Amino acid sequence: MNSIDRLRKIFLRSLESDFSEPEWNRQPDSLYAPQRYILGIGGKRLRPILALMAAESMGRNALEALPVAHAVERFHNFSLIHDDIMDEAPIRRGKSTVHENWGLNTGILSGDALMVMAYKSLLKAPKSMIHDLFETFNQTALEVCEGQQMDMDFESLDRIEEGQYLNMIRNKTAVLIGCSLQMGSLIAGASKEVSKSLFNFGIELGISFQIHDDLLDAFGTLETFGKQIGGDIRSQKKTLLWIHFSNHQPETLKSIINSGSKNKVKEILYAMESTGSRAYVEAQRKKHFDSAITSLHNVKRNNCDTKDLESLANWIFDREV
Repeated sequence: MNSIDRLRKIFLRSLESDFSEPEWNRQPDSLYAPQRYILGIGGKRLRPILALMAAESMGRNALEALPVAHAVERFHNFSLIHDDIMDEAPIRRGKSTVHENWGLNTGILSGDALMVMAYKSLLKAPKSMIHDLFETFNQTALEVCEGQQMDMDFESLDRIEEGQYLNMIRNKTAVLIGCSLQMGSLIAGASKEVSKSLFNFGIELGISFQIHDDLLDAFGTLETFGKQIGGDIRSQKKTLLWIHFSNHQPETLKSIINSGSKNKVKEILYAMESTGSRAYVEAQRKKHFDSAITSLHNVKRNNCDTKDLESLANWIFDREV
C-alpha cells in the first residue's frame, strides 16, 4: 500500500501543478471549470497509479509516465461526466454532478473538451512514442464507447447471456485499466510482449474488479460500500449476479417479484445465496483474478519488478469499498 499512496501523491501533486498551467485557464472559464471540478473531487486514481506503477516495473522513474497518467485520468473523467448525464445521476463521489451544477449543455461540451485535453496530455510524451500511444489510446476510447452502448442496449433486452455481460464490462471498465498499464509500460520502453501481458493483466483485473462491485452492491454494507445496498437489485440491473440467477432460477425470481412483498430485495438476495448464484459469481471473480496474476507472472519472467502491481491487485481483490 505504501507504493500506492506514494504514487497517488505524485499524481495529485502533478495534477495540482497542472491546474496552474495556461491550458486550464483559457476562456470561457465555464468550459474549463467543470473539468477542474470533476478532476478535483477525488476518486481512487486507480488508472493513473497503474500507469505510473507500470513504468516503475520497467525500472524507470514514475515521472516519465505522467503524460499517460494524465491522459487516462482525463479520459476516465470525461466518460464519467457523460455517464452521469445519460444516467441522470445527481451525485458523483458525494458531490453534485457536473450537469447538476452547470446544466446539460455545458456538461456535454466540457466533457468533450476534457477528451481533447486527454490527447493534449499524450502529446507531452516523447515524439518517438506518440504513434504507439495514440494507436493504443484510440482503440481503447472506441471500446469504452462500445461498452457504454452495450450497457444501454441491455436495458431493453429481457435476457442477457453471461458472455454478453463479460464483453460489456471488458469494454466499459476493464479496457481502460489495461490501457493504463500498457501505455505506462510503453512510455518506459517495454517490449510489445511485456506491454501486451500488462494489458491482459489489466483486462482480467478490471473484469474481476467490476464483478466485485456487483457483489458489493448486493451483499456489502452501507458503512463500508458507502451507498444503498441492493440498488442493482431494485433496478433489476443485469449484472452477472442477476443474469445467473434469472437464467437458472426464473420461476423463483418471478414468484418473488409478483409476490407483493415489501421485502423483495432481501428475499431475492437470500435466494441468490441459497441457490448458489452468489457462490458462482464469487468463483468467476476469482477466476478472472487468477488469470490476471498469470499474465503478471509472464511480465515477471521478463525480469520486470511486479511486486507492487501484485500487491495492488491483491488490495483490489480484498477491498470492501
